[in-house]
Amino acid sequence: MLKVDLGRLGREGSVLVEARIPADDALWEDSGLAWSGPVEIQLRVLSAGSGEIVGRGSVTGTLDQECRRCLEPVSTKFAKDLTIVFVEGDAEADFEDGGAFVLDKNAPNLDLGVAVREEVLLAMNPYVVCDPECPGICPTCGANLKEGACGCTERNQDPRWDALRELKG
Repeated sequence: MLKVDLGRLGREGSVLVEARIPADDALWEDSGLAWSGPVEIQLRVLSAGSGEIVGRGSVTGTLDQECRRCLEPVSTKFAKDLTIVFVEGDAEADFEDGGAFVLDKNAPNLDLGVAVREEVLLAMNPYVVCDPECPGICPTCGANLKEGACGCTERNQDPRWDALRELKG
């Protein structure tokens, strides 16, 4: 699906890769990402003169996440511009030096899937809130404070904070 024929890329110099990846595709397996629909990917893959292959484009979709304060479901739009570089050589050295992915020139195709997955995982916001004013949950009883006060916050305050409470007055 996200593969580029290296022979075609060598002949044409650039290839447009457009894909609509289902939310339950194996690419997202064990990533912790829950997409609410298909993920749209568009990349222009170019053969650079230095032997590198560069992919530039975008990834868009809608993620199903949890509010980090109240743990309720939140749908968030995901849109990320990508630049992915593939170079020949040692996998660990190349990635650590410049963030490039390894290119196997002996393979007939270049698989963009792993690189796209990595870039999406690094770009997603893990700290989503349903509302900037979301009060979250009570740390004592776990009640959702969006639904109203739980009543236990005044009774069970930590006495070690009493001196600061007196200053606040």
